[in-house]
Amino acid sequence: MALSSMTGFARGHGVSGAYAWAWEIKSVNAKGLDIRVRLPPGWDAVDGPVRSLANEALSRGTIYATLTVERKGVPPAVKVNEPVLNAVLSVLDGLTRKVNAAPPTLDGILALKGVIEVSDQDEKPEERSAAEAAIIAGFTAALRNLIAARREEGTALGRILESRLGEIATLRQRADQAPGRTAEAVKARLAQQISSLMETGGRFDQDRLHQEALLLAAKADIREELDRLEAHVAQARKLLGDGGAVGRRLDFLSQELNRESNTLCAKANDVELTNIGLELKTVVEQFREQVQNLE
Repeated sequence: MALSSMTGFARGHGVSGAYAWAWEIKSVNAKGLDIRVRLPPGWDAVDGPVRSLANEALSRGTIYATLTVERKGVPPAVKVNEPVLNAVLSVLDGLTRKVNAAPPTLDGILALKGVIEVSDQDEKPEERSAAEAAIIAGFTAALRNLIAARREEGTALGRILESRLGEIATLRQRADQAPGRTAEAVKARLAQQISSLMETGGRFDQDRLHQEALLLAAKADIREELDRLEAHVAQARKLLGDGGAVGRRLDFLSQELNRESNTLCAKANDVELTNIGLELKTVVEQFREQVQNLE
């Protein structure tokens, strides 16, 4: 299964009878799946179906879906609101008896708010149903394009992540082969430190010094961290190869890689190992930043 990014964009449009419609869908990063649909007034019937389609097709990301609808080629219907007109005439009739003024004109009466109503011609139920079905089908097509765009970007992200894992594996090998972590090098450093202590003239228990030296040597050993780094890299490569919605699991592995990098830096008692550890932390952070974009 292919990898998918959480970012993408798609458009779709069409015509059904007198209705011209257009969908615009975009998605951005999110911890979970958040679907936000904006519809024109009167088109709430398509909300449930399009949300269900998005829920079935996507696992993560904030999805913004916007629908616009325009009814074309339908002449407007002009109607006189009889109750409002009668109320206006009644008031005018009463005023003409009290006020000496010119009689109201027809255009003046019709200009009053609410007397004239302009609206689209009444639509037939079958026309509305056909338009709703076409709009839902159009969303399905736009959603497919969005998924294709997300997968295309996911493929590019996969190549970047694989490259970062290769860098992590190389740095891990360099740390494993660093001269400063050999038993001889550790022993020499400890011997030099103990010699410096003895030269101070203080009284030290030789057995206790030997035990402390062994403890320090054990604490300085990074074999466990190197083994875990190797295992995490192998697991991350497997997840990339399997594809699908692996973003959360890769994010967890990136945190584990960062933990091992920190421990390696803390244990490093050699300049070369410290530098390798710092490089490792940088590459792991770059890996984690890219993982944040995966579904």
